[in-house]
Amino acid sequence: MCPKNASYYGNRAATLMMLGKFREALGDAQQSVRLDDSFVRGHLREGKCHLSLGNAMAACRSFQRALELDHKNAQAQQEFKNANAVIEYEKIAETDFEKRDFRKVVFCMDRALEFAPACHRFKILKAECLAMLGRYPEAQSVASDILRMDSTNADALYVRGLCLYYEDCIEKAVQFFVQALRMAPDHEKACVACRNAKALKAKKEDGNKAFKEGNYKLAYELYTEALGIDPNNIKTNAKLYCNRGTVNSKYEEAVRDYEKVYQTEKTKEHKQLLKNAQLELKKSKRKDYYKILGVDKNASEDEIKKAYRKRALMHHPDRHSGASAEVQKEEEKKFKEVGEAFTILSDPKKKTRYDSGQDLDEEGMNMGDFDANNIFKAFFGGPGGFSFEASGPGNFFFQFG
Repeated sequence: MCPKNASYYGNRAATLMMLGKFREALGDAQQSVRLDDSFVRGHLREGKCHLSLGNAMAACRSFQRALELDHKNAQAQQEFKNANAVIEYEKIAETDFEKRDFRKVVFCMDRALEFAPACHRFKILKAECLAMLGRYPEAQSVASDILRMDSTNADALYVRGLCLYYEDCIEKAVQFFVQALRMAPDHEKACVACRNAKALKAKKEDGNKAFKEGNYKLAYELYTEALGIDPNNIKTNAKLYCNRGTVNSKYEEAVRDYEKVYQTEKTKEHKQLLKNAQLELKKSKRKDYYKILGVDKNASEDEIKKAYRKRALMHHPDRHSGASAEVQKEEEKKFKEVGEAFTILSDPKKKTRYDSGQDLDEEGMNMGDFDANNIFKAFFGGPGGFSFEASGPGNFFFQFG
């Protein structure tokens, strides 16, 4: 009846905002200021919609315009501060995600969502980090809420798949990853996760097949390759370790058999067969230190140091103090393994013995008494070194000299 009245659009925008329909409200708020650029409440509502939807930069522009029209407007001043706070939380979260400090990202997204409750992007990032922290029910809940509103949301489909993947429901996880890629063919994370899930499933099945056929050497190799696909998949990897442990028991059976053969007939051939079986048994129980550090066998001393620095910081227990007990235990184990790997591979003599399959125990290396923290302190300590410092209860930041 009166399509050119700015206040009508402004009032309808306010009503839609009360109903939580911020995207629809944004359209009305924008129309209200197009009709009357001096309409302060219209700019405030436009900014509030932008902020609620997670577009803090656009919100700042709207609030700035409102302040240009009324520089004493208390609501515009406060909302402008809120929008800038969200921008800051986004920056911190982006940096911490790169550092894999997922607990801190969740904290930042919780704070940002207080001002941007309708932002799917923030919710998805929070859900992904919850999944990486092993808090699968919480992550599933966030993703499911989004999918109820938008069943084609590729990011939410990816997070649902990620939770299933880390809970060892590989086939169901692949279905969600494939669905996410149908919605967004260029979704890089879904593509990588789908590829890893398929590879993990295939390697595990091939390993099981080789084991059933009595090809224990191949089964061991396949299980080892599967374990290298995704160190973060704790539940699937636990099963793979169990399977590989069963294979190792078969190596022990082989050694016992060759011992009996050699005792029966002590020929050079039988002695060599026994020696080979014993060596294979030792190698099967040995950790792959190159894989643990993520370097190849021809890595230089400098590459080994760089790899240790990266992995030690990634798995240091203080970085995962807010994670579940299961994740903390796994990260502590990885931190120790990284220290072990560096100790062996950074020492030319020990590295040579390790590469040739010889016993490290003969070098006095008792890994049961190994202290990864001492290696960490020796590597990062001293002037210009590295330290973890508390910035509050349970909070840590990294400080480099």
